[in-house]
Amino acid sequence: MDKILRIDMGAEGGPKAKETGLDAYSGLGGRALTSSIVAGEVPPLCHPLGAENKLVISPGLLSGTGAAMSGRISIGCKSPLTGGIKESNSGGQAAQVLARLGYAAIVLEGKPPGDSLYKVFINKDGVKIEAAASLRMLPNYDLIDKMKEQYGDKIACISIGPAGEMKLSAASIACTDPELRPTRHAGRGGVGAVMGAKGVKVIVLDDTGLKARPPKDLEKFRAANKIFVAGLSSHPVTGQALPAYGTNVLTNIVNEAGAYPAYNFKDGQFPGASKISGETFAELETQRGGNPTHHCHRGCVIRCSGIFNDKNGKFLTKQPEYETVWAHGAHCGIDDPDAIAMLDFLDDNYGVDTIDMGVAIGLAMQAGVAKFGDAEAAINLVKEVGKGTPLGRILGSGAAITGRVFGVENVPVVKGQALPAYDPRAVQGIGVTYATSPMGGDHTAGYSIATNILKSGGYVDPLKPEGQVELSRNLQIATAAIDSTGMCLFIAFAVLDQPETFQALIDLLNSFYGLELNAGSVTDLGKKVLTVEREFNKKAGFTKEHDRLPRYFYTEPVAPHNITFMVKDEEMDKLFDW
Repeated sequence: MDKILRIDMGAEGGPKAKETGLDAYSGLGGRALTSSIVAGEVPPLCHPLGAENKLVISPGLLSGTGAAMSGRISIGCKSPLTGGIKESNSGGQAAQVLARLGYAAIVLEGKPPGDSLYKVFINKDGVKIEAAASLRMLPNYDLIDKMKEQYGDKIACISIGPAGEMKLSAASIACTDPELRPTRHAGRGGVGAVMGAKGVKVIVLDDTGLKARPPKDLEKFRAANKIFVAGLSSHPVTGQALPAYGTNVLTNIVNEAGAYPAYNFKDGQFPGASKISGETFAELETQRGGNPTHHCHRGCVIRCSGIFNDKNGKFLTKQPEYETVWAHGAHCGIDDPDAIAMLDFLDDNYGVDTIDMGVAIGLAMQAGVAKFGDAEAAINLVKEVGKGTPLGRILGSGAAITGRVFGVENVPVVKGQALPAYDPRAVQGIGVTYATSPMGGDHTAGYSIATNILKSGGYVDPLKPEGQVELSRNLQIATAAIDSTGMCLFIAFAVLDQPETFQALIDLLNSFYGLELNAGSVTDLGKKVLTVEREFNKKAGFTKEHDRLPRYFYTEPVAPHNITFMVKDEEMDKLFDW
């Protein structure tokens, strides 16, 4: 991964591709690389859908190697949803294949004239960019079927659905899984709209004839990987809970903790939680010939994904993730697993973020567009997005726009991005992350649930403000570093609890690159990434007042604990004072 592929979509005579060296970006990958390129090359005040913005697609430092769990990809740009810098993270095969092709990043620059649409094909022989008008407005599943027909089934694809082409600000970018299904999405921040604005419908990657990237010290690399895998396999979360029930194992746990937002964050518990829990989904999947345990990319040993078949035993979608189940479930008052699975399929097919889409539908329900609990109405609302109707374009633009259009007072967003499936009043640490992350309302940016609820890496009482800023700070730093390696964020459970697993991660990097990193080096990388992102947002007009939750979280208590968010503003303002 010693080169960057830059594609100027607005070049005279049509898009032009060229390869450059890493230069100032040497030693970076994943989020560190996407955020550095965006911060260094994109004017902070530019329009997110204009020619000055850039879409950066980068595998992590360990992607394309034999390291377990290294198949995450980072996609960065100025976000049309938040107006700030964005790194959206996805699983799937794309990171591994792109890294084996030798690219540290693909950078889509400029903007084609009119409504020109293109597809990009990359293999060991080079890059081909072709007009793709015949692919216009195809949903993701139909699109990938066409790519398989043309290029075979040994490829990986990065694509957008109709929402991305319409440049809706909640549009996602799909990455194909090992079975070539467009089920893994860089969902947050409207990155799909930026890809649509660049006129790129799909990027097809083919690493045929290429091998895994070789480490500097193969023996030490293999030894580190063995310890790393053993640590993940022995941890109760990554070795037992996630493989058995997927991320949705959290539903009963978080509901019991009184932090499972229901009916647009009105309540902290949902009466129908057990009907849509990970345990229930896993049982259904097994009964119908699906599988509750599946890997989203080759080399994953946690296998927290799954295969959901419909009532006729036919594949419908991947196992809906915890946040998806919540957004289309409890948030909308829906407790039907089949309806939630259908909503997940439609989101993936049209290419929209399941979180912002589900929260937008819940807001529409509160406004009276449909009734809470009406699954059929929710499905029809997502179909409006696919049709591109005015109502569909409103919903597909995310929760903030939907709340404003329908005059809803309590809109759960930070920096324009919908909050995920944890009430910040009942888990105060995640509230700090929601408020202060450069990414907007994002649980993955500093996942305090690990410590507040699951007691991984220690314990900080979720109902008290004390210690939450420090917890969020440490987790945001660690997350920024992990996102740069290409590793799945779920390794954090074992890394937090097992010193030998953390050391094995460092040893993987050292043995692969011939470095001498230590724990301090990891911390320094995380701080560097966050500093770059914060500086971009500051130049884009963000102030400390943007690092706040919506006011009602401070004034309206949530049952069953009947508490508000209590972390003081002045404490959160010091979070990034290293």
